[in-house]
Amino acid sequence: MKILLADDEPIARTLLEHWLTGWGYQVTVARDGEAAWNALKSDSELRLAIVDWVMPKMDGTDVCRALRKGSQEPYVYVVLLTARDRKDDIVRGLDAGADDYLVKPCNPLELEVRLRAGRRVIELQEQLVRAREALRFEAMHDALTGLLNRRALLSLLDNERSRANRTGNALSVIMGDLDRFKNINDSHGHATGDAVLREAAKRMKSSVRAYDSVGRIGGEEFMLILPDCPSRIGMIIAERLRELLSATPIDTPAGPVPVTTSLGVASSEQANHPASDELIRAADSALYRAKHAGRNRALLANASDWEAGRAAAIPAGAPSVV
Repeated sequence: MKILLADDEPIARTLLEHWLTGWGYQVTVARDGEAAWNALKSDSELRLAIVDWVMPKMDGTDVCRALRKGSQEPYVYVVLLTARDRKDDIVRGLDAGADDYLVKPCNPLELEVRLRAGRRVIELQEQLVRAREALRFEAMHDALTGLLNRRALLSLLDNERSRANRTGNALSVIMGDLDRFKNINDSHGHATGDAVLREAAKRMKSSVRAYDSVGRIGGEEFMLILPDCPSRIGMIIAERLRELLSATPIDTPAGPVPVTTSLGVASSEQANHPASDELIRAADSALYRAKHAGRNRALLANASDWEAGRAAAIPAGAPSVV
């Protein structure tokens, strides 16, 4: 583990560096408070810091205060060193943001134990961050396919629509539905259906641009959000997606399963600042037309799709024709 050692006294600094190196730490040395603060800002791997209280440019408490004002991730555990041993000094040091406090000259065994305690704190904090990020991922992603879920998609669409309104760039939405998916479940079982959904999700992700978003609305229905994308490009992406899904049967435990999909595309350039639900409904109406026209095709929303969407208020994710 990397550790910052900040001390302006050459003899004390050399002794401490010798101890730390012997305990297996990678030591970054700073000779004043400003250098210590710059090192902490520039190197996120510095998770432990031993900082002397009295230093030029910035003292140890200034470094602590600057550190705690910024982001607390990744957390840096700070041990403050000083010759001051009055209780009010200790309180001041801890109140400035130090995690521990040692009076100089410090005992090497005591310092080593205090640093081990600091490492345990850092490890616990990392576990909490991982657990939080795992919960955040689960809250925003579909468990089966790993794609964005309905809630995350709708939130993202609102954000992208607001950005498109500000910039004047087009925003396109694609609604896609696997054709006759119920027949796959009925003929081969739900395990096979799940395998088809997972592979279809992978192919969809591979067919779009890095900044496009793909999610599962529910069942066998998917939605794609395409920022800075006029209807012409949206149709190209939809057709590429359709061809990628239908070109090769999906390997499943029950054997290869051919899959096709129907898609509807709607773009903000087709209407005057459409709301998020209007984009979804227009694309969904075009998807319905694609189903009724024979499936395995992509259609761009037309005037009747926009009107039908506004009039019927079809909820996103409503069951499509299978």
